[in-house]
Amino acid sequence: MRYITGAVALGATLVLGGLATSAQAVAAPAQSGRSSGLYAPSELVLTVGQGASRATATVQRAVSLTCMPKAGGSHPNPIAACDQLRTVAGDFNAVTAAPSQRLCTKEWAPIVVTADGVWQGKRVSYSYTFANPCAMTDGRGSVFDF
Repeated sequence: MRYITGAVALGATLVLGGLATSAQAVAAPAQSGRSSGLYAPSELVLTVGQGASRATATVQRAVSLTCMPKAGGSHPNPIAACDQLRTVAGDFNAVTAAPSQRLCTKEWAPIVVTADGVWQGKRVSYSYTFANPCAMTDGRGSVFDF
């Protein structure tokens, strides 16, 4: 008799647990604060840090940048940064490798910039190391200007 009672209790627990899980699964989409909309999402976290690589850099500044459905985030100039990324079709190499007319010293004081998140619905994970702060700010536009 004890085994039957235990089996019934176990069965009831599994059924109720399954109902609770399915109820949570149905409720989860309703809790989302964003609408799917017509545009692919573009939301990034940008950082600037001191160090030779992403793994060893000390992050000095970080901002968020949202470009779809409208420009926003904690970036100081999100409209210009989103426009620059749209111009280069989200190619961060084109942002960091802009031609330079400025003379900078040849000191080695590495600065690492990173971009992580989603650009037009595609996952992005990017990092680039500049030789020094002068090389970073030399004509690179507004994406990493914060």
